[in-house]
Amino acid sequence: MYKIFLADDEVWAVMGLKKLIERSGTKFQVVGEAANGVTALEETERLRPDLLLADIRMPGLDGIGLLRKIREKNLDTRVVLVSGYAEFSYAQEAVRLGAFYYLLKPVEEEELRRVLKKVEGELEGTKGEESREEEEASVSALDQMLEEIQKHFAENISLSELAEACHLSPARLSSLLKKRLGLTFSEYLASKRIQYAKELMKNENLSTAAIAEMAGYRDYFYFTKVFKKIVGLPPGKYRNQLSGENKN
Repeated sequence: MYKIFLADDEVWAVMGLKKLIERSGTKFQVVGEAANGVTALEETERLRPDLLLADIRMPGLDGIGLLRKIREKNLDTRVVLVSGYAEFSYAQEAVRLGAFYYLLKPVEEEELRRVLKKVEGELEGTKGEESREEEEASVSALDQMLEEIQKHFAENISLSELAEACHLSPARLSSLLKKRLGLTFSEYLASKRIQYAKELMKNENLSTAAIAEMAGYRDYFYFTKVFKKIVGLPPGKYRNQLSGENKN
């Protein structure tokens, strides 16, 4: 649902707009209302509605002044101004300040529906674009993470440190990795380390303990546990098997 806020000092006008919005068949939901421009501005800053329907003539701060303040504060809220005064100067000023639309009272149901549909379409497009940009950024961050693991897997690296470097939460980064590779961060890191350890075992001059440390494991017994889980054999048996294959 999209949030819409109503600003009008006429109670009946607000009630009428609510009914029209409910019958519009759009995704807009009224999240608040104000009888003056000052309160409307404060609530717009607090609630950050997607759309603000504001009357031109209100006490404290009129619709034009409200629109000007919203633009000065760089709020994302779209503004549709409503007025019973069909004066071109109002519409002209509203457009200059970036109003999305200008409606005349009494607001006709079909015209309001058309405006809401148009705003809805823009919001859907913006949402889709933001999602694409976010996905592209996430993919880039994951690529950066994988590159860091490739370079530093034998070092004492953590998911939280990589996530901070990629400007993503650890949970988000872990989720992206799982989605792409089918492995958790710990599983992927372990697979890189054990693969490296297997390569090092071809060098008969290196002890298994030395290999464990070179692969990033300071705890030898934990290394043997992880190695057996991934390879299916303890390091010693794997090395003996490898030695036998080399002799053959």
